Amino acid sequence: MMTEKENTRISKYLSLVLRHAPEAAGITLDENGWTDVGILLKQLTINGYPVSPAGLDHVVTSNNKQRFIYNEDRTRIRASQGHSVAIDLAYAEREPPAVLYHGTAEAFLSSILETGLDKRSRHHVHLSAEDETARRVGQRHGKPVVLVVDAAQMRVDGYTFFCSANGVWLTEQVPAVYLQRQ
Repeated sequence: MMTEKENTRISKYLSLVLRHAPEAAGITLDENGWTDVGILLKQLTINGYPVSPAGLDHVVTSNNKQRFIYNEDRTRIRASQGHSVAIDLAYAEREPPAVLYHGTAEAFLSSILETGLDKRSRHHVHLSAEDETARRVGQRHGKPVVLVVDAAQMRVDGYTFFCSANGVWLTEQVPAVYLQRQ
């Protein structure tokens, strides 16, 4: 059985290699972000992160943010979202709830309210359907602030939304006019 500390250590490394730097573990991602589970396990061991298939299952299923998913036959794995490498997650456009939320730190608030939310080096801006989730995200960066996103008006104005396998709402950008501090 894997300790919680080891689980976290492997989860963080998986986030790195499946979202940002597959070359760090000597793996490749296909155009949709998938990699072979057997090759991943071998490369994890080579790079000092030995984990069994059952250990990998534990990391995937116990991750509270459900950051990783298997394909249907569990032979391939990918990160659910948050990539900075060029991939196409192939998510279908979805109708968002009328209101979505974005968590940030108070230190970034004035800039965001001036320029909006931009995806920066990621593929999308990440939004949540619950304000508590957004608050937890904001806490990672300092004193949390929750922004309310007028997703209904954005949709009317032609913006597209996607929802990842773990329930994170994604869009290209959120101009400041659609934001309000909670």
